[in-house]
Amino acid sequence: MGIIFEKTKLGSLCLKNHLVRSATWENKTTEDGHMTDELYDIYEKLAKSEVGLIITGYANILKEEQPNHGMMGIYEDSYIEDYKKLTDIVHSYGSKIIMQIAYGGTKTTYRVGERIIFAPGEIPERGTGTKGKAMTGDDILLVEEAFAQAALRIKKAGFDGVEIHAAHTYLINQFLSPYYNDRKDEYGGSLENRMRFLVEICNRTREKVGSDFFIAVKLTASEFFEGGLTFAETKEIARKMEEIGVDAIELSGNIHGKAKSMAGEMFDQHTLRKKGYFLEYARALREVITLPMITVGGFRDLETIEEALSDFGVDAVGVSRPLLAEPDLFLRWKNGDIRPAICVSCSKCRTASGNYCTVFKKEQGEVAKRRCS
Repeated sequence: MGIIFEKTKLGSLCLKNHLVRSATWENKTTEDGHMTDELYDIYEKLAKSEVGLIITGYANILKEEQPNHGMMGIYEDSYIEDYKKLTDIVHSYGSKIIMQIAYGGTKTTYRVGERIIFAPGEIPERGTGTKGKAMTGDDILLVEEAFAQAALRIKKAGFDGVEIHAAHTYLINQFLSPYYNDRKDEYGGSLENRMRFLVEICNRTREKVGSDFFIAVKLTASEFFEGGLTFAETKEIARKMEEIGVDAIELSGNIHGKAKSMAGEMFDQHTLRKKGYFLEYARALREVITLPMITVGGFRDLETIEEALSDFGVDAVGVSRPLLAEPDLFLRWKNGDIRPAICVSCSKCRTASGNYCTVFKKEQGEVAKRRCS
């Protein structure tokens, strides 16, 4: 198993291995985003099962900005006690936990028309068709401060760090994107201007949480469509993140449900892989930054994870859907059962009643009969 289960450092974080549960929206909170017993149980099972670092499902930073039902909240101090219990549980098993925060923006179909949804401009999101309100200067300051205040609450709740979600066509990603960002002010036009919103969020967050608190940023390798954010631009954004003192980068994409059909295709002079979708991008990114780097997407077996760590400049590997099917997957591997994950990447785990594996689930005490062929 090579170095996978060896201790490692991710910036200031000392992890018991190189394995990460990447951010997963569980859809299991109360209506107003507070923790439930079921959600505590999910995180306890992950921590018991050799996850080195857990990244929570993304939490909303403003009360009125909830892009999905059942997501965690972090927009007021009432959440701090909930999360103190959560972090205590996770830490009792030797795992680390950071909270991901996001402003979803127009990447939503939830309660559209009932609330104001901010966007860089008035270009609809390609997948949802949702159109937002072009942000004023005051709107930008409001959201930047909301990110920073959320991060301070996260620190008070005992988390080991925060991840700022700047990928997947959420608001920050739209500011970065030449497709969505058609602004004519200091937040639009050149890449330097399009980065300004993210840079100011990171700087304002650092001011609030101090120099010793771990801050990661999640970036999209490429938007994978004509006119969108390119990998060349992402490399420049990552360089800027290192320059301003961000502690780690998580490299992802926005190809949910399309990965199988896109495998083998080349974008921005790099090929999407069948296993470890963004590894070629990670290796190229490693050439321009020294920051610790996590990558996610298409990891189902130990061999591919080992390859990522040894040959592609990656410091840790994130897994999501396989842990919905097998919460104890990493423990199984560590104990010597090194068969690949049973997850078949069907993406049917996102349901109205919560995010869980619908193929290998337990119902009424009996394990479903269906198995991977």
